[in-house]
Amino acid sequence: MQAAPPTALPSLVAALRLVESLLTSRGHRTARRNAWTSVLEDRRRAEDRTASERALADLPGAGSRTS
Repeated sequence: MQAAPPTALPSLVAALRLVESLLTSRGHRTARRNAWTSVLEDRRRAEDRTASERALADLPGAGSRTS
């Protein structure tokens, strides 16, 4: 029995990508990408909000402020 040629793996990957593209519509991929972008943006806003809260808390007299 002969070993598989070194190009077998890339062709397997290509075949899997082809199957994925056939099973997953373009709209579904776009929606998934948009959802991930939204998650990343929410994380960035949360980090910005935390940094702002810390900066405000470090200001002199911050303990007497009410929100």
